[in-house]
Formats: sequence, structure tokens, C-alpha cells
Amino acid sequence: MEPTDFQSPQYFHKVVDCQWACPAHTPVPEYIRLIAAGRYTDAYMINWKSNVFPGILGRTCDRPCEPACRRVRVEDEPVAICRLKRVAADNKDDIQDRLPPPAARPNGKRIACVGAGPASLTVARDLAPLGYEVVIFDGDSRAGGMIRSQIPRFRLPESVIDEEVGYITGLGPVMRLGETVDSMAALLEEDFDAIFVGTGAPRGRDLDIPGRQEAAARIHIGIDWLSSVSFGHIEKIGKRVIVLGGGNTAMDCCRTSRRLGGEDVKVVVRSGFEEMKASPWEKEDAMHEGIPILNFLVPLAFTHEDGRLTGVNFETVRPEYDDQHRRRLVPTGDPVTHIPCDDVLVAVGQENSFPWIERDIGLEFDKWDMPVVSEVSFASTNPRVFFGGDAAFGPKNIIWAVAHGHDAAISIHRFCHGEDPNVRPDPGVTLVSQKMGIHEWSYDNDVSLEQRNRVPLREMKEALRNVKVEVELGFDGETGFREAERCLNCDIQTVFKEPLCIECDACVDICPMDCITFTEDGDEADLRARLTAPALNLTQDLYVSGSLKTGRVMVKDEDVCLHCGLCAERCPTGAWDMQKFLLNMTDAEGACSN
Repeated sequence: MEPTDFQSPQYFHKVVDCQWACPAHTPVPEYIRLIAAGRYTDAYMINWKSNVFPGILGRTCDRPCEPACRRVRVEDEPVAICRLKRVAADNKDDIQDRLPPPAARPNGKRIACVGAGPASLTVARDLAPLGYEVVIFDGDSRAGGMIRSQIPRFRLPESVIDEEVGYITGLGPVMRLGETVDSMAALLEEDFDAIFVGTGAPRGRDLDIPGRQEAAARIHIGIDWLSSVSFGHIEKIGKRVIVLGGGNTAMDCCRTSRRLGGEDVKVVVRSGFEEMKASPWEKEDAMHEGIPILNFLVPLAFTHEDGRLTGVNFETVRPEYDDQHRRRLVPTGDPVTHIPCDDVLVAVGQENSFPWIERDIGLEFDKWDMPVVSEVSFASTNPRVFFGGDAAFGPKNIIWAVAHGHDAAISIHRFCHGEDPNVRPDPGVTLVSQKMGIHEWSYDNDVSLEQRNRVPLREMKEALRNVKVEVELGFDGETGFREAERCLNCDIQTVFKEPLCIECDACVDICPMDCITFTEDGDEADLRARLTAPALNLTQDLYVSGSLKTGRVMVKDEDVCLHCGLCAERCPTGAWDMQKFLLNMTDAEGACSN
């Protein structure tokens, strides 16, 4: 087998999994170490550069990094990466002097951002410091988009939104709030060099079943209803509430209903519990507040009397699978189930809506009436128009919108400088030794046995009394430290230097995971079977050295390595070293050659 290219970003894709799993490529282990050291402001700024909204995401992120956390390879639960972001946000000092300074002079380029949500704000955060005049349009009177309108205050306080949106608006974009863009053609006629569309997926799907029109007064579209609650237009709901849908919006709807007077609130889903799109912790939080989730029920009709909603009829279904393991739901034949209610919240999905974009301006739409957008550059078929967030490829989440904003900013910067937006500069990789002495390292390499810590919650009676009272209290400093110590420092790598190795096997003897083997070379399948502990995870690359003095090779199974550094401490010749890997993703500032 060929020796491993240890400087390759592709190799580290399989090692520093959490950073690659994060769409914004946040250097997760680095900021977690800073939290453990009590350097909260430094940890916050690392997050701010990549994910832009650490305090917001520390409360609301869908956590794509956590399933990739290497901690799950040695125990059941990952490090609470998301909630550690909040630790940094809650305990940081004033960061105003660390924010990008204003550009020395304008560069003469004007960029329009349609929508003031996370994608557009990220574009502004990246381009305003480079001298662009960024103009942000939004029909709402306050910036934030779905962050402000659709996430309930008991999950995300207004003060956190104001603070982190304020950091970006303070960089100097022109905020044209309360101003709706109703014509892309008209916008293209203005003197903007490029236009970014970050309008989200603003239209909630409806259910066109019998009784919908007759009982319309008490049937609400979930995302619209949440927006009305957020902006203070709705303050109460009926005592009996049915929420239709199994995503995170449905979980927000049912929990908000409990706080606005709903005493008997039920979530009804057509799929099974495990297939629900809601995050596991969102379902757990809803059930913790006494909200049952009823599965495999398909709504048939809204029942009503004299125009007043009385309930919903449901058909019971079960899953069937064909030879290709494709699922379909078939009726069980059980009698129709009627569930009485006073209000229904429909949260069965969201759709994009582009009635304001004309179809004769060189901007193509696909068969789903979505704009044709490059997954590399986020450019549309009109070279001046770029998309990002939910407006580009449909509903996802905040961290994906941020990632799209960063990528679109790179493309816009290149486009405005006459360079190809589809060309993406390669990321940089650096490796730095962490050696401070013969047996000392610049990081804490003790492997913690701590189990995942639970975030404390406000007492339920108090939490349900007010829709604006935050439920999660966050980690205190001591708990945050213990949770940070669970990180296995997967960005600090064991680097092996063949010429220094005397093949004494000291590293093999001391390795607590039996992940190091000296053996004859061979192809990958053969090597995997001959290691001290067979390497069974085929998705994880092996670390294979070049030929040693005896003709053997050193093979390390990265799948189970704890990065504890014991091999480097025991090695008598310094053939092993612990080196910190840093992936430097290209940003807009460094994206152009001129």
C-alpha cells in the first residue's frame, strides 16, 4: 500500500471529521481547547469568523458536526459541540475591537442582497470590510430573517439576535428594511454590480383536504403563525391544538402553543417516529413538555360545524417496503380516527416563492420552479445574480445558509474582479508540532472519562408560563470545562518520521487502543486483516508509513486513535510527534489573484 500523504486535505477529511462535517468548516477542536482554557473571547472569534452567529447557533444549530465527532468511536455520545458554542458566546468579553475594521476606501462596487436573513448577512459580513457597498433589502422592519421570525424566543432570546445581527450591520451595509423587492428586472436596471438572493423558503405548504376552506379561521400555516407570534401579533391559541407535521417547525409550533394557552396539544405525523425530520433533541424537548407525538396517521378532512373547526379525521397507515427497500404507506383498514381540537397548525413543509423574479431576464428555472443555481459558485444563469441559503436549493438550516453566504461572497468577489466565479482556490494545510519538552505538550492530552453533560433546563411551570422565557440555561463555567475536556483533540495528529524509527515497538506497547502495527506491506484489504486490532471501518483511511529499515511499514488505524500522545511520549528517538493540523479555508478576502 502507498504511504499516506499526511499533508493532504483529503486525508484529514477522514480524521478531523467534525470540522469537515460543519458546512462552515469551523475548527471545532481548536475553539473547544480555548473554552477549556477559559479563553472564551478567543473561542468566540474563531466561531465568528466561520459560522458568523455563535450565540444563535449555540442554541439552534442542527449539529451536523456532532454525529461526526470522534468521541462516538469510543462511547455512545459525542461532545456537546453545539452547546459549547454558547459557552463561548455567554462568557466572552466585548469583541468590538476584534471585528474587521472599515475598508480604507470604497472599491466602487455595489452589491444588492435581497433578504436580511443569515445568508445575506454572511455575504455582507465578508464583503463590506473589502470596500463593497452592500445594500440589504427586507420587507420586515428588523434584520435576521427566519432567525428572528420563525425561531421561538424560548429557544432564542431577542437580545442574542440583536447582538449578533448588530455585529454585521455595524460593519456598514446599507439596511433598507421595510422595503420589499417586487421586481428582479427593476433591480437589475439599478447600478448594482451583483445581486445576491437570500430570501429563504418563505411559503409554508398547505393541506388541501375537505373542510380546509370552511374552517379556515382556525387553521394556520405553521411558519406564518410563528412569525405572527414572534412579532407580537398573536398572543393566545385554543386549549386543544393539533400540529400536523414532523419537522423542527412542527416542534416549535407545538411548544409555542403550550405557552399561549394550549392545554391539550398533540403532534400528528404520517410517518413513523424514527423517520420524522425533526432533530431527536427537538422531539425530546416537546415530549418533555407533555406533548404526545402520534405517528402513522394521515389527515383526511377537517371537521366543522357552522364554520367552526371541531377536529380532524385521520386514516391509520402502516409502512410497506418493496424489493428496492422503497417505502410506501398503506391504509390498515382501521376505522377513521377523529381528534377534536380548537386550532390546527399546518407544518408539513416549506416552499420557495419567486413571483417577483421575471422569467424573461436570462434567469432559468427548473421543473420545480426553482432557479438553476451552480452548486460550486451559487451563480444563476444570469451572471450578475447569485443565490444562497434556502432560496438556492430549498429548506435546510442556519449553518448551511452561512456556508452558502461565504461561498457566494467568494464568487461575487471574483466576478466583480473579472475572474471566474467557478474557480475555488484550494484550502491551505499547516502542521505545527505541539512539543514543549520530552514529555510535555501544548495541549491537555489526558483522555477524560466524563460522560456527556446535560444542559440544565428552567423549571417547567416557569418555562411554560411565558413564551419569551428561555428554557435552556446553558452550561456554567465548570460544566463547560468538563464537557470541553471530553474532546479528543482530533486535529492534533500523530506524525511519524520513518528515518528516526528503530522499530523498538515501544509505541505499540503503550498504545491504549492497539491502533499501531509494524508489519509487512500489502494491499489495503490484506493490511486491515493483519493489524493488531483489525481495522473494520472501511470509510476511515489507514495511516501507512514508507518502508522502514527492516522492510516493514508502520500502520496506524485512525479510526480508534485517541490522539493521547502516549506513543510520542514513549518513543526514544522522536520518530513520533504530535502536530496540530489547521485547515485554512479560502474566504472572499483571499479569493482573487489581483
